[in-house]
Amino acid sequence: MRGSCHCGAVVFEADPPLRDVIACHCTQCRKISGHYWSASAVPHDRFRLIRDEGLAWFRSSAAAQRGFCRHCGASLFWQPEGEARISFAAGALDGPTGLRTVSHWLGEFAGDYYAPEGPPPAPSQATTLHGSCLCGANRFSLPGPMGEVGACHCTQCRKLSGHYSASFDAAEDSLNWQARALSEYRTPGGGSRGFCSDCGSSLYFRAADGGFSVEAGVIDNPTGGQLVSHIFFADKGDYYEPDDGLPRFAAWD
Repeated sequence: MRGSCHCGAVVFEADPPLRDVIACHCTQCRKISGHYWSASAVPHDRFRLIRDEGLAWFRSSAAAQRGFCRHCGASLFWQPEGEARISFAAGALDGPTGLRTVSHWLGEFAGDYYAPEGPPPAPSQATTLHGSCLCGANRFSLPGPMGEVGACHCTQCRKLSGHYSASFDAAEDSLNWQARALSEYRTPGGGSRGFCSDCGSSLYFRAADGGFSVEAGVIDNPTGGQLVSHIFFADKGDYYEPDDGLPRFAAWD
């Protein structure tokens, strides 16, 4: 089975059988993906990099490093130290996968705007939001609360986040940056996605019409947000099925 980042600068193949998908809600996975990360895995002898000109690695802990595309920011790989296996983003896979999500890990670290399974909780109280990438090279604050959060299942968002995205609208000039080390990827539709050039964390999206949204997973403190809907649901991956009971729209509502 073949997979890739969004811009095509990283392409890989994994020979079946592939491990079924595990969703991880740890802080690292949420910052890297902008929501939460879902991955399959294979032993190294069934994995091949076909193209790696865009591949960059970030050591996220003593136990593992994470691979991302330095050109488009796609979150792609998790490589545990000293193990002959590699995990790769399920959202990076091309076409039907035939896989299913079998487990949610570290749900206690999920963002307060959603639940790993079932309906989202009531919004928390929040006045000022503080966000950061995983490595800390990007830090910012903006007025809260987060408010309504939308999940997007389009192919672009799935390729870039590694699963599907969740973001909230904000005024771009309301972000007060304390540190900034950014790369931007110009999407085919004329938008721009901002990500950390050092660790690959997804940070924001600027639409072609000027609309601006921040990735919900990068907020560090209580958000005052709540997931409210799913858009471009017709493009969702075949390996998951949300059970939160929220409205689903085939395209943009």
